[in-house]
Amino acid sequence: MQRARRFAVLSLLAMLLAACGGSMSQSTSVSPVDVARSRQPQQQPSVPQESQKLIEAPQEQALAPTQDSLNMAIPAPDAQMPADGATSSELRAPAQDVQVLPTPLPIDPEPIAPEGSDSMYFQNYGVNPFIATSNDPLSTFAMDVDTASYTLMREYIKRGQLPDPDSVRVEEYLNYFNYDYPQPEQGDFAIYTEAAPSPFGGPGYQLVQIGIQGRSIASAERKPAALTFVIDVSGSMAREDRLGAVQSALITLVDQMRPDDSIAIAVYGSNARAVLDVTSGDQKAAIQQAINGLMSEGSTNVEAGLRVGFGLADEAYKPDGINMIILCSDGVANNGVTDPQALLDAYQPYLERGIQLSTYGFGMGNYNDILLEQLADGGDGAYAYIDSASEAQRVFVENLTGTLQTIARDAKIQVAFDPANVAHYRLIGYENRDVADVDFRNDSVDAGEVGAGHSVTALYEIKLQPNASGPLLTTRIRYQPADGGDVIESSSTFGSADAQPDVAKTTPRFKLAASVAQYAELLRHSQWSRAKSIEDVISLALSGAAGYPDDINVAEFVTLVQQAAALAQ
Repeated sequence: MQRARRFAVLSLLAMLLAACGGSMSQSTSVSPVDVARSRQPQQQPSVPQESQKLIEAPQEQALAPTQDSLNMAIPAPDAQMPADGATSSELRAPAQDVQVLPTPLPIDPEPIAPEGSDSMYFQNYGVNPFIATSNDPLSTFAMDVDTASYTLMREYIKRGQLPDPDSVRVEEYLNYFNYDYPQPEQGDFAIYTEAAPSPFGGPGYQLVQIGIQGRSIASAERKPAALTFVIDVSGSMAREDRLGAVQSALITLVDQMRPDDSIAIAVYGSNARAVLDVTSGDQKAAIQQAINGLMSEGSTNVEAGLRVGFGLADEAYKPDGINMIILCSDGVANNGVTDPQALLDAYQPYLERGIQLSTYGFGMGNYNDILLEQLADGGDGAYAYIDSASEAQRVFVENLTGTLQTIARDAKIQVAFDPANVAHYRLIGYENRDVADVDFRNDSVDAGEVGAGHSVTALYEIKLQPNASGPLLTTRIRYQPADGGDVIESSSTFGSADAQPDVAKTTPRFKLAASVAQYAELLRHSQWSRAKSIEDVISLALSGAAGYPDDINVAEFVTLVQQAAALAQ
């Protein structure tokens, strides 16, 4: 499955590059980093003919549908003939009551480029295809709890523009929200599954929500933390009060530190230096003074900053505690080593020792999402984008324990579909989190990290076999406990009898997740969005939000979708 998926994604990217004259993204002139890195070896084996298992959209609609195609029902894609002999129209026939899209999302939003700024850098990872279950019943991916893509979208909308489609990673939209999944009765995780007829699919299609809920840890029980701030103070950080936003966010975090915690600060522009040696968490005045005294200077040498930062983190290392570098930057690197994999390779001994690297992005225009996302991914940390004081409060106060304390390392999910009952399936999002099926139990393969109290949400769209009855899928999770010990694997099976007969009978969490995913699909112009109206998303989001009357993030989501609809007119 891994090879066929990669082949399809590379083909789609090649077409996009050709259509765009070789540029990576609508708002990118040239990338300063190597964006082709994946988790697997770089050589691309040929795909054998017998491995033709992808049900692909027609090439002309793959990544850049025309404006007219958003104003009508998207026709069924020309699919390869599956083993069960279904025709292409049967595979992806739109529902009969699909309406004209009254507020199409424009294909070519103008890139955000405030005065004095440069390009935004994003990587397009393609869109997952439908897969014939008879040929490949397994779907495997790394758990992900990043949220940067969602808050980047929010900042775009605030500025009166739709986000760059390449900036949309569906899983980061989904994982921004707290769905109130049941807490595990024992162990580290609980598996939650819910299904109903797909509100945005055709006859016979079901939408499946899988939620993995991590156990919560009380703030008082959090391990002591050795935090090292690595702060970008280059000239680009002077724009739009970016450095000021970093200072405010970090002071919010420092206010939560305990006497058994420690803080150290490194800064980098053209060069790097320590501005605060390892200091006890109760020395808040000294720490805040160091943060408030930062000033922008020079070019951007992230390599030098990480060198000083890892040195400080090594000095502050707590054998039985949390050891984390918090990199705050707009992601632009123009001096020294700038390739994320080369940077990670240089500090691999520290990472293997258990020092995590989390990244927090600031600013719009002259912003490099690619570098920050890949550093956090390879550094076993989290990636978030801080667009406001309220977001800093959410990450560094409300979710502080989950932000800092990891409960699972190299966490993977594998969903096994029953070919007797499921004809085809598609994972919505997680394109750059793909793991080879054979590596699910290969514990040397890098995967995802999950913090205390965090949840991971994934949605699948599946086509049922005629008269399907019985088990539909089994969800397995496998991870290394953060405290060490044996690798743990657990599973949960879900059957057709457990599915709801219609969306109206589903929980608010299902309606919310479905609306969030479809909103992201529309924003990134997915060929599977099926020309549904953004008004349909608003209606379903309102229904889901009714179950979260006190959740300001859910209420804000509804407002953002409404604003996006207005911008699309």
